[in-house]
Parts: sequence; structure tokens; C-alpha cells
Amino acid sequence: MSAIKVKGMSCNHCVMRVTKALQAIEGIKNVKVDLQSGEATYDEDKPIDRKVIAEQIRKAGYEVE
Repeated sequence: MSAIKVKGMSCNHCVMRVTKALQAIEGIKNVKVDLQSGEATYDEDKPIDRKVIAEQIRKAGYEVE
């Protein structure tokens, strides 16, 4: 399982936006976003460049640490 820190989330709506953004990336599954810790965890079918993941989160309106 991989993890990435997400900044700027403040509510469950934010959690859903980040979850959907990550699920849209081919090869990512089992996405879980924790509002309290500001962390998103996920499984990868194949290695995915972290830049691709960070860009998708930024497009959803959030920052990556």
C-alpha cells in the first residue's frame, strides 16, 4: 500500500474529491483518504509515477506534501 500526504482538505466533500481524483488514475485501487491525518492511501496494480498522482490531486484543488 502506498501513501501520499494531501494538504487543504477540511471536510468530507474534500475527502470524496481526492478519492475520486485518485480512482480516476488507471492502475490505482482501494483508495482511502483520512481527513484527520491528511493522508491518502492506495494500492497500485503497477508502479505509477508519483508526479502523475500529485498532478491529479492538484487538479482536484488540493496540495501534496
